[in-house]
Parts: sequence; structure tokens; C-alpha cells
Amino acid sequence: MNWIKETVLPKFKAFVKIKEQEEILWVKCKSCSQMIFHKEFSSNYNVCKTCGFHDHLSAKERIDFLFDKDTIENISIPNPKLDPLNFKDKKKYTDRIKDAQTKTKLDDALLVSYGLINKIPAILACFDFSFMAGSMGRYVGDGLILASEQAIKRKCPLIVVPSSGGARMQEGIFSLMQMPRSTIAINKVKKAKLPYIVLLANPTTGGVTASFGMLGDIHIAEPGAIIGFAGRRVIEETVKEKLPEDFQTAEYLKSHGMIDIVIPRSEHREKISSLLKSLTFYLN
Repeated sequence: MNWIKETVLPKFKAFVKIKEQEEILWVKCKSCSQMIFHKEFSSNYNVCKTCGFHDHLSAKERIDFLFDKDTIENISIPNPKLDPLNFKDKKKYTDRIKDAQTKTKLDDALLVSYGLINKIPAILACFDFSFMAGSMGRYVGDGLILASEQAIKRKCPLIVVPSSGGARMQEGIFSLMQMPRSTIAINKVKKAKLPYIVLLANPTTGGVTASFGMLGDIHIAEPGAIIGFAGRRVIEETVKEKLPEDFQTAEYLKSHGMIDIVIPRSEHREKISSLLKSLTFYLN
């Protein structure tokens, strides 16, 4: 029996044991391949100091960065019925949702919060790209409607930070219906004469761009962010022309009048609070 205790049992325990996640010490920049010390990368809000590449920032990290400390109130989004189409491709949609929830510790791709930005109240609806590429389904649509309702109720500006691959294909027509739903919600905010600011993160594409994403009173974008509807290859094949290298980047859209401001992530908080101060003087 000793061979079982000394050989088989240790191997079995090692096989079934859940290993603790190793601490990440270094991060490789996705643009210039520079190795960056993880703590330094995090302290710079996931921006490479060598080339200025803006990597993804989680919704929670962005909320904590933009809002004043100890002023954040998380607003719960009701969960709609999961998987209305009983959708399955290589795996069930319900399984994809559960996997994403386990990985990100989020219910879905959107977080809605209330807080102060340099003492100015605002509602913030923030996408998290790590949850199924920030795709927009019914949960996200419900969250945007809730955010607009809260902004109107509290008589404060609405800020939306999209970072999304577009509509969520697993919900079919239900996901496409979030485009008009979110547009109507934003129009109600405008009708209430409340400021609506969109902070475009990388990437913002598909149905998100074609609806609430480009309806802001002011559009701010992160440097190098890809913003558009269809993909570059699809457009080139459609128009039968080679597109400029910087096509669909934040800088290209700014030069063509689609975006108002392109600034580094480190300046977002101060710029937004400055804009809110100017836009909300009549609310005080």
C-alpha cells in the first residue's frame, strides 16, 4: 500500500489541486512589445510609457479612476431572461455567459454607477471589454436605459464609456433592438436638457457606434482607439479601394469632424470635470 500513498496519491492530489494564480510581474506591450513592470503599468492606468499604447481598462478600474474617492454608488441592473433563443454554436450561449461571469466576476458587459467627479455629480455607464468583447445584448440595453433614467431622476449628466465589438450575435434580433432602445433613452436625457458625454475607448464598433455611441454632446476618445461600424476589410471589399493606414482611428475621426477631443487616459478625469463644470452651471 506504500506505493499508493507515496506515488499515486501525491500525483492525484497534484492533478486535482487548484493552483493559486501566480502573481504577474511583467506585462508585454501589445503595440511596441516593450516589457513593462506590472505595478508600473497599473499605476499608469494600463498605458505604455514607451509608445503611449492604451490597453484595455476594466470597467471597475475606470470607475474608480474617474470618480472621487468614497463617492461611488453602484446601481444594480436587473438580469433579463438568459438565452431567449436557446442559442448554440460551438458551445451553448448559457455556458459562454457563465464562463465570462467566472472569468470577470461581472454579471455582464456594463456597470452603472453614480458618483462625483471633482465634486460634480454624474451617472457613469461603463463597458468592460473583457466580458464577451463588451458586446451589447439585452442586459446592456437595460443598463443604458437605467443609466438615462437615473440621470434624469437625479438631474445630473450622463457619461457613457463604450468599448465593444458591437451587438451580441447570440441574442439575434434582441441584441439589434438595443440600438433603438438606447437611442430613445439618450434622447430622453437630451430632452431633459442634461449633458451627455461619450468617452470612446478601444474598440468601439458595430451597433454601439451606430446608436448611442455617436450621439454625445461631446465626444472624447483615447489615442489610437479604433472607432467605426464595419471592419476595415469589409469596407475595402465594398468600395474596392485601399483605405488610409490610420482609417477608423480616433485621430482620423477627429480630423474629419467626428470626434471633438483626443487626449491620453491620464487627462480624462480633469478634462471631463472641466467640461461638466461648464455644461452644468445652469443646474446649480
